[in-house]
Amino acid sequence: MSSQVKNIIQNALKEGRTALMEHESRDIIQAYGIEIGKYKIVNSPDEAVAAAKNIGYPVVCKIASPDIIHKTDAGGIKLNLKTDDEVKNAYNEILQNAKKYKADAKIIGINVQKMTEKGITEVIIGMTTDPQFGPALMFGLGGIFVEIYKDVSFRVCPITEYDANEMIKDIKAFPLLDGFRGAPKADIKFLVDALMKICKLSLEVPEIDQIDLNPIIALPKGAAVVDARIILKEPKKE
Repeated sequence: MSSQVKNIIQNALKEGRTALMEHESRDIIQAYGIEIGKYKIVNSPDEAVAAAKNIGYPVVCKIASPDIIHKTDAGGIKLNLKTDDEVKNAYNEILQNAKKYKADAKIIGINVQKMTEKGITEVIIGMTTDPQFGPALMFGLGGIFVEIYKDVSFRVCPITEYDANEMIKDIKAFPLLDGFRGAPKADIKFLVDALMKICKLSLEVPEIDQIDLNPIIALPKGAAVVDARIILKEPKKE
């Protein structure tokens, strides 16, 4: 476990949190070699504009708060922002919405990220800790579809590259990733690599209880992790 990952986990537990904020989860994922794209936590409309220009329009703005886990429910996300004025307005609206949603919420700032292209389809990579078998990986159709179709496959860690390929091919929606009706094929190698790295993370950092990368936009080259969430295990009481 790197010192960066260790510090993120220790700081969260010290604050009495088991749910990591999105940017903390992203930093851990990136530490294990999964590219998650540029982001910047900002604390003013002008900082948000500067970050957006550095990252490149269009961008997404999201609330960064340990007290607001479900950002969409709180009105804490603004998508496809293309101008400085849109970013400034989004910054102010997100803060207002967050305060209405939970007046005493601790606000770290606003997370500015690159708006992801549409891509081929949305997938999910997840991990849950089974009391008997330990970390179990999940792969499937992502976004809202994971709740509707429940088209997912599972494997217990550790997995091999063969296992990761089979997980991807096991889902009913695999043809969408494999160039259905002449559409572009997804970068399966990237998804296999991501599954292997999440497995490695799950085994090397036993403090983690759950991982949820959803949605991941599958692309012809690479993939884009749109949202990341890590839940830690409750510390054992002495």
